[in-house]
Amino acid sequence: MNTESTATGLAVGEPRLRVESATIGYDKRVISEGLSAAIPDKSFTVIIGPNACGKSTLLRGLSRLLKPSAGRVVLDGADINSFKTKEVAKRVGLLPQASITPDGITVADLVARGRYPHQGFIRQWTEADEAAVVRAMRQTSVTDLSGRPVDELSGGQRQRVWVAMALAQHTGIMLLDEPTTFLDITHQIELMELFTDLHHVGHTLVAVLHDLNHAARYATHLIAMKDGRIVAEGTPEQVVTADLVEEVFGLRCLVVPDPVAGTPQVVPLGRDRTRHPVATMEER
Repeated sequence: MNTESTATGLAVGEPRLRVESATIGYDKRVISEGLSAAIPDKSFTVIIGPNACGKSTLLRGLSRLLKPSAGRVVLDGADINSFKTKEVAKRVGLLPQASITPDGITVADLVARGRYPHQGFIRQWTEADEAAVVRAMRQTSVTDLSGRPVDELSGGQRQRVWVAMALAQHTGIMLLDEPTTFLDITHQIELMELFTDLHHVGHTLVAVLHDLNHAARYATHLIAMKDGRIVAEGTPEQVVTADLVEEVFGLRCLVVPDPVAGTPQVVPLGRDRTRHPVATMEER
């Protein structure tokens, strides 16, 4: 895995990726202002919060897809915008929310595109490139699919192929924007288990997730957002409380221990029907 730092180096305990007092948005529409957060190295960090709260905007800022109008994103001790595009891609891999698959491309060819940052005008395909692709497909269990067109695969299989492409980049940091969206529960769990495996072998992962219980079970570090602000950070036990869930999501709930993992589990209480009764057919 690539864990190189810039020539400026990093202080002891300083994370590789962080955002400092950043104002991030789209054109003239500001989503987050004065945003600061540090991504713990070798953590599985998950960003949670309601729709349109700034989760994906923060992730795009961390990936350099969005440039802060104030403040900065720091990668390996330097402003991320001071790096050339290929240099960022050697250090940070991104799985976007909507990935467009080229027509007819096979699994092996798509995964091989992850080696693009390591190519140059005169550098040809090498044994190291081949080994990286083979390893990425093995890690994501798509080796048997290598010759098949990606557009013939199921949603869960396609997501694994895109993760394999990100792995083939051979970066130490992976950013994942809503990676389980549109997947059935089995494929969601398989993908979350894969991310956990990658975290355990030393990758730093940052994911945007909507499922609170997935976030609480698999993450080592949570960032909770509301209205473009970070309202809480810490372990799942520190962040996932009944009060915070109600504050951030407006959801009344109980938080109980997950019977398998022991992590916090959110049990919705639903609407208080004594205070908000449903009209009968006659009353309508």
